[in-house]
Parts: sequence; C-alpha cells; structure tokens
Amino acid sequence: QVQVVESGGGSVQAGGSLRLSCVASGNRVSACRNDMSWYRQVPGKEREFVSVIESDGSTRYTESVKGRFTISRDNAKKMVYLQMDSLKPEDTGMYYCKVDFRDGPWYASCSGERWGQGTQVTVSS
Repeated sequence: QVQVVESGGGSVQAGGSLRLSCVASGNRVSACRNDMSWYRQVPGKEREFVSVIESDGSTRYTESVKGRFTISRDNAKKMVYLQMDSLKPEDTGMYYCKVDFRDGPWYASCSGERWGQGTQVTVSS
C-alpha cells in the first residue's frame, strides 16, 4: 500500500521562504519508475499544477513560480521537496504531493497515482 505524506507548510510573510517535503512509502515507490509532483488549491478553485520532477530528474514548473520555486527529490529516501522562495500572497493554498507510477516489473503493478492529504501554505502581505 502506497502512502504519501506532506509536511513543511506554515504561515509566512511575503518575501519569505518555506520548504515543503513529501515522503512516499510502499514497495511500489522503489520498484516502479515514478514522477513526483506538487499541486496547489485554494477554496473555490480547481487544483493547479505547480511543479514536477520526473524519474530521470527532469523538472517543469508552472510559469508563475519559475525562478522562485525549486523541486528536488531523494530517491533513496523516497522523498520530494519544494523549496519556495520570494513567496507571494497568491502562493497561498493547500499544497498536495502526487506520485505517478510509470513502469517497472510486471509484479509491481506500476500504474496509477497517489495523492497526499496536503499541507497548508499561507503567505500574508
């Protein structure tokens, strides 16, 4: 069974920094090639993509966070991080970690995705 747990959220003033962490547990995380992503959501709006780091280390960011956020991963620890600098009030939201399973050995069931429960980030002006 795969579990995804985020941490590191909090309240900061504009211009401040936070580092989010996400740990994924379960045998499938080690056995399967996977991508790890961050999304965010504010009440009344759809969940939006923030950043992804693929199994080969390739990264992508939504335009609004480029140059301010940095995603990284530690495969040995099954963790992904999101370093958020120069935070703005519009970065406020619930941040979710997602693991997408791509491929791997036939016995590992390498498909589907798992979401965490989220960690709240609040940036005040």
